[in-house]
Amino acid sequence: MAYAPRSGPPRSGGPGGQRPGGDGGEGGDRRRGRRRDENRDQRQDRENDEFKDKLVTINRVAKVVKGGRRFSFAALVVVGDEKGRVGWGAGKAREVPEAIRKATERAKRGLIRVPMREGRTLHHDVIGEFGAGRVILRAAPAGTGIIAGGPMRAVFEVLGMGDVVAKCTGTTNPHNMVKATFAGLARCASPRSVAARRGKKVTDILPPARTETAAPDAEAAANV
Repeated sequence: MAYAPRSGPPRSGGPGGQRPGGDGGEGGDRRRGRRRDENRDQRQDRENDEFKDKLVTINRVAKVVKGGRRFSFAALVVVGDEKGRVGWGAGKAREVPEAIRKATERAKRGLIRVPMREGRTLHHDVIGEFGAGRVILRAAPAGTGIIAGGPMRAVFEVLGMGDVVAKCTGTTNPHNMVKATFAGLARCASPRSVAARRGKKVTDILPPARTETAAPDAEAAANV
């Protein structure tokens, strides 16, 4: 008995019963690759929106070789989220944009968190040193602003610190100034962390408020 051929498209196309362009073929690999690229682009966009970067300095450096001198650029960049995290990075490349990109990526890999009082200033004064660089960082009352120059100002701006007084008493080399500033910020501690380390309460670490000490003096003066 002869059977009539089956009409319509075949049920499967390709070995293993997989449809053309399915997840198991080249089409599926291309789709997965596109999804990975899209996810990576989305992560990069979120990071760019989260972090703010500032170019501190860029120098043209030369390397003497047999055929002459080869010029390249060295960039110093600071990166922060303006919420207490900050990092610095240095990059070198034949082109300026590539050097800045390398420095920015390295800065994002070396972020530190700095505790801030009321989200605007330091908890205490601190001195930072690195090589010949020496900086003094002091807490300031509200409304003072950022009183600092050059590389230190860039660090505080991306950190999100609104009130601080800083002075450089050592070298003015931007690299050493930035590293000395980070050395000082790394030494900053909040009262809560100090109390936890000493096994005490926060009230035992902080000095008494001025209002509490001024009240007994006022009562004594009234009795006299």
